Amino acid sequence: MSTPDVTNLIARAEMLVKRLDALLPSPHHAPVTEPDWSLSVAFRYRKRSSTAWATGWLEPVRHVAVIRYEDLQEVDTQKGRFARNLAQFVAGKPANNVLLSGARGTGKSSLVKAGLQAHAAHGLRLIEVDKADMIDLPDLIEMVSGRPERFIIFCDDLSFDDGEPGYKALKSILDGTVSASGDNVMIIATSNRRHLLPEYQSDNKTYKHAADGELHPGEVVEEKISLSERFGLWISFYPFTQDEYLAIVAQWLSHFGVPASSLDAARPEALVWAIERGSRSGRVAYQFARDFAGRDHTGA
Repeated sequence: MSTPDVTNLIARAEMLVKRLDALLPSPHHAPVTEPDWSLSVAFRYRKRSSTAWATGWLEPVRHVAVIRYEDLQEVDTQKGRFARNLAQFVAGKPANNVLLSGARGTGKSSLVKAGLQAHAAHGLRLIEVDKADMIDLPDLIEMVSGRPERFIIFCDDLSFDDGEPGYKALKSILDGTVSASGDNVMIIATSNRRHLLPEYQSDNKTYKHAADGELHPGEVVEEKISLSERFGLWISFYPFTQDEYLAIVAQWLSHFGVPASSLDAARPEALVWAIERGSRSGRVAYQFARDFAGRDHTGA
């Protein structure tokens, strides 16, 4: 069979699948199953779909990572802004939804975990939601609206492709501040993209010049900016310098019990470790410290 024939066959098969999907009944969405809230301070939203039904439930996280604010080094400005906003929220005061964006491995998701650790005893709970399930945000918020706890709805590494259904659901939820609606829910997302959507060179063609020569973004750019603008608090993270990276390495080595006398010997190895991975991030520093502390502990 020739290549054009194969291509034509694939196209016809795809069209047939689309027609069959249109004929099948849409899944009915069952109410989100409420968990036993005493089982954990953190939960993951899970979803199972069949032809007739789509069922969502909250799965308790049995072993929640223990990270404290003081464990996070070289991000003091970001940590201060995040901690202040979260403390306001836990206290029932006006607060903003939060977008943590920037370089990978710099402590964005760890900062959220540290915030949970700091306030779990005061009634703070976390629900982690995958971006594919963002369309169910209204159901989740309705389920917890009558609870006495304060809830973080957390999406890690959030970004959308054009046309994804969860985009509009998140956009509508983010309208307004947390306090204005009296909600006990705060949306926190981390992303490597500041505007959460892919940006293309062709987007620049939509910019327009006003009569006075001022440059204005076109509709495509405005749409991509509009989602991130709905987060009241933007906190940006940047790649670490060599000195900052080494300071984080030293902090984690101390955390793992490596004696101060061994820290100088670890520095050149830490730099090689970072070069091999092409990144001087907090995550790379943590991974090196675990490796070095393990070898030091065993006498290797």
